Amino acid sequence: MRETDPSAVTDRLTEVFDLVGPLYRRAQRKVEQDAPIEGLSVGVRAVLNMLREHGPMTVPQMGRAQALSRQFVQRMTNDAAGLGLVEFVANPAHKRSSLIRLTEEGERAIDAVIDRERAVLRQIGGDLSEAEIDACLRVLSRLLHLLDDIDMD
Repeated sequence: MRETDPSAVTDRLTEVFDLVGPLYRRAQRKVEQDAPIEGLSVGVRAVLNMLREHGPMTVPQMGRAQALSRQFVQRMTNDAAGLGLVEFVANPAHKRSSLIRLTEEGERAIDAVIDRERAVLRQIGGDLSEAEIDACLRVLSRLLHLLDDIDMD
């Protein structure tokens, strides 16, 4: 493995950050444009997806997992509950912090959103190798880990 100039690596990582912002904002806009089909905001979509991936969670758990403030997650959870997409259930591990879980309607809504998003991602084409995607995930994970100590509340 060849040694790389640390300054060059820093410059390249800056390029990654410069791409991640617009990518995130465009993906967010795409969700907002498609969300009226299910009546979901980007924030509600994030809550539903967390529950889809991890099962019932508390608001603080979702906030930590997504680097979002508890207040924001609570508002999005309340919005989702108002739409009948999630429900609050007793948490045997904690009396004051309810577990949030998807309702059947919530499962249908987030499944439809994910199916639509995957259809868009299939348009990228086959010119990306598994190794390139693995490398991308590794770099983004390292950058995320670098910022683990940021307080989101």
